[in-house]
Parts: sequence; C-alpha cells; structure tokens
Amino acid sequence: MAVVWIPALYRDLTSGETTVVAPGATVRQLIENLEARFPGIKARLYADDEMRLRPGVAIVVDGAVLRDRSRVLRTPLTDASEVHFLPAISGGAERARSGRGAGAGWLVAGDRPGLKPEADAGVG
Repeated sequence: MAVVWIPALYRDLTSGETTVVAPGATVRQLIENLEARFPGIKARLYADDEMRLRPGVAIVVDGAVLRDRSRVLRTPLTDASEVHFLPAISGGAERARSGRGAGAGWLVAGDRPGLKPEADAGVG
C-alpha cells in the first residue's frame, strides 16, 4: 500500500493525520480508497464529477511531479510508492510587484502580527 502525505489543508478530513497508508494500483484507485476512508477528500482534489483534478492541485509520486494532467490519474503505484497532494497556495503577488520587503513576494516574520521568526516557530 502506498504512503500518502496529507497536506495541512486536508488534515481536517483525516483527523490530523499527516500520513496515511492506502491501497490502489493507480492514483485514481488510491483517491477512491481515500474517499471511502476520509469522505470529502475527493471533492478537494477533483474539479468536477468527470474526475478531473483541480487546476491548483499537483500530485507527486515517488518524487516525480506528474505534469501530464490527462494521464495523472492513470499513473501506476506500487506498495512502496509515496504520494503527495500539493494544493496551490496563493498570495504575495502585490509584494512581489512592489518589490517591498525582504524576499519580495514572500511573507516574512514581522510582516503580519502574530508571525514568529523561523527560530521561534520551530523551523530548522
């Protein structure tokens, strides 16, 4: 069974689990099995009933980003596969255009109230 890394935006569906193990010979079968166990996950990944991925979702299998959206769901998996679902994250466009701040376009500590510097936030 494949190991699936669950992004923070989907963990409300998995009761906070960061990784789960699920069967599936293809990415599509894996998603169907995840949906049976964690209802709602398919709606977060698929754009419509025709089972097309949302434009802002990327899938990585065994370290390779699956770029051919017409084939991504048919990608074969093995019992040793690692699968990552990567939802798009937006923001920072205004800062990037203006060139303001350290690393323009990136949110850094001090830009927003309540953010902590990396050392204080537990980031290595």
